[in-house]
Amino acid sequence: MNIGFDLDKVFIGYPFFLPDFIIDRLYKKKTNGELIYRIPKKPEQLLRLLIHHPLLRQPIKENIEFMRNLASKNTHRHYLISSRLGFLKNKTLNIIKKHKLNKLFEDLYFNFDNKQAHLFKNEIIQKLKIDLYVDDDRELLIFLAKKNPKTKFFWLNKKIKKTLEKNLFAINTLPEMFS
Repeated sequence: MNIGFDLDKVFIGYPFFLPDFIIDRLYKKKTNGELIYRIPKKPEQLLRLLIHHPLLRQPIKENIEFMRNLASKNTHRHYLISSRLGFLKNKTLNIIKKHKLNKLFEDLYFNFDNKQAHLFKNEIIQKLKIDLYVDDDRELLIFLAKKNPKTKFFWLNKKIKKTLEKNLFAINTLPEMFS
């Protein structure tokens, strides 16, 4: 089985002082029902580089430990599929190395070419024939679930736990994806 995971809010937390809705508002919007992710201009890139400092982006230890246990069983192929943009490449690679995430996955895929996040992830999910995929972005998962009906998608969130679509499930913890 091929299992994909997002990076942010799955293995690496958001800064504690920024509410999720602010980050979501900065990154994405819907225009005429179509999901669009903003590629920031240079001044905002500098601000986001500061916000992506490792001290502000702490690891989500229980999820990394879960992934270590899952990887040690060696029964599935695991992929990290993150839509982090090109200007964050060095910060991203440093945090991957620091937390040894590269050792837990068959391969790592990043959106360093700055494609639209949902299109990038859809392309990789189809290329790798992903069976299960976990992300924190509900709108992105709704898009992906419609495009990939044979894949099971999991929205990792802290509040809701239920079926959202035929192949999209809200979960509170990573182990729930196997129940």
